Amino acid sequence: MRIALAQIDTVVGDIAGNEQRILGAVGEARAAGAQLVLLPELAVTGYPPEDLLLKEHFLAAAGEALRRIAEGCTEIVAVVGFPERSDDVYNAAALCADGAVQAVYRKMHLPNYGVFDEIRYFQTGPGPAIFELDGVKVGITICEDIWRPGTPETEEALAGATLIVNISASPYTIGKAGRRERMVAQRAADTVATYAFCALVGGQDELIFDGGSFVCDHEGSVIARAPQFTEHMLICDVDPQAAASARLRDTRQRPAARRVREKVEHLGAYTVGGAHEVEQPGGTLAEPPARLAEIYAALVLGTKDYARKNGFAHVVLGLSGGIDSTLVALVAVDALGAESVTCVVMPSPYSSEGTQGDARTLAANLGTQLLELPIAGPMEAYAGLLGGVFEGHDPDLTEENLQARIRGNLLMALSNKFGWLVLTTGNKSEMSVGYSTLYGDSAGGFAVIKDVPKLLVYELVGHRAADSDVVPPEIATRPPSAELRPDQRDDDSLPPYEVLDRIIEGVIEEDLGRTQLIARGLPAADVDRVIRLIDLAEYKRRQNPPGIKITSRAFGRDRRVPITNRFRDAGAP
Repeated sequence: MRIALAQIDTVVGDIAGNEQRILGAVGEARAAGAQLVLLPELAVTGYPPEDLLLKEHFLAAAGEALRRIAEGCTEIVAVVGFPERSDDVYNAAALCADGAVQAVYRKMHLPNYGVFDEIRYFQTGPGPAIFELDGVKVGITICEDIWRPGTPETEEALAGATLIVNISASPYTIGKAGRRERMVAQRAADTVATYAFCALVGGQDELIFDGGSFVCDHEGSVIARAPQFTEHMLICDVDPQAAASARLRDTRQRPAARRVREKVEHLGAYTVGGAHEVEQPGGTLAEPPARLAEIYAALVLGTKDYARKNGFAHVVLGLSGGIDSTLVALVAVDALGAESVTCVVMPSPYSSEGTQGDARTLAANLGTQLLELPIAGPMEAYAGLLGGVFEGHDPDLTEENLQARIRGNLLMALSNKFGWLVLTTGNKSEMSVGYSTLYGDSAGGFAVIKDVPKLLVYELVGHRAADSDVVPPEIATRPPSAELRPDQRDDDSLPPYEVLDRIIEGVIEEDLGRTQLIARGLPAADVDRVIRLIDLAEYKRRQNPPGIKITSRAFGRDRRVPITNRFRDAGAP
């Protein structure tokens, strides 16, 4: 059997646009000789549609689009993700054949952890289901269904399915593609069935969907794989008879198979034709990217799709000559092209010649527009305006924050005047401990590296600069500084990043307590200080713009801690 996995980039709410993408994919798969084509989870509406699912007219529009999609499904069978409005609302897969929706499978396992909130919107499906295509029994699952061992995929296999398909919208985190493949390979070997995993690709607000669709044979070997972070039509020839033959030699499942058949719904039998002898099952095998290349590609895709899908043709950022704004500038240029990026240098009396020179050199090397807006004048104006009120008080953090807020105002003025999207440049380490200025360097529309720890920022810049001399080398070797006062360095206010990032990872991503962190060899004083800073900065983080999630626990929709909160870790001062 020849199957097609349509790894497409949908837009949430763009039902008409998604309809055309789906129909185009169906036509491409049919032209390639596929008997079966898979589309991602909720492909009709985009994923996740969130509270759009509470609107009856939204659900009706999705249903009408699905009807038109089904009319285009002739001489091929398509499994299409959509929200079904019935007695309730279901995360569903439509089985489209012969120009109509022939049957519907409803997702059984609804995730309600991390970034997922599906129980808010959907009812659970009643049970597993299979259909027959050209004599081959095929089981249907949707995303989370396959992450939990057991039903529905086990029962579908016991009911005779030698091919299990999974349509998915699986959000990206670092290294998740490899974990996904290993998990599905285990399911395939356990159930002695071929598995086809069709993934969504693209950026949606803070989430990245990395694609990487693949097919595992009944022994758990990956026989076809799509590239990550790009749309792709993966064509794969599978041999369901090989799985059936293997089951003949393994009698352990026979008693269970007899008990389960009546529990599995049969969604009909369909004939497409075109079945052919398979000399060598499989398809193209895209090589997975290395770790840093994968992360960098995720940032590029997230930035490109956020700008494109929200109607921005141009972005602007403050370029300081530091490592963080360097990474954001590199990502922006690779995502949108140098002609769509403006870098703004905003020197103050405390800015060093080194950082400012490096910023100008970087912008020139990248080919972006460069604007210079010195802020000494506005600083003097603020000092004069507030001088009487501040009389008798020494300069402190207030004056430092005013510099960042002046810069934020300038960037937002450019955004208002020209319709540019402001990219902020704060990293996860700074956001964790509140080492940023509210309405200053945190002001903007999209936070490209808000989930990237500081040490990883250095690694990513090194990765991007490895094959060129676009980044001045001093940017990566100069001690990090906000340059808001004379001779300022980050490590004057924070523990070394080698320590800070380990504490943050433990607290944010692993929910570790003080005792556990200290047991890992982290200094008690630093642990106590960082935990306190993380707790105090929650109100700041709530006001930051959305940004790309790459770690297992990102700020925003992924980590939910109350601002008004008096819980303190036992033993902490």
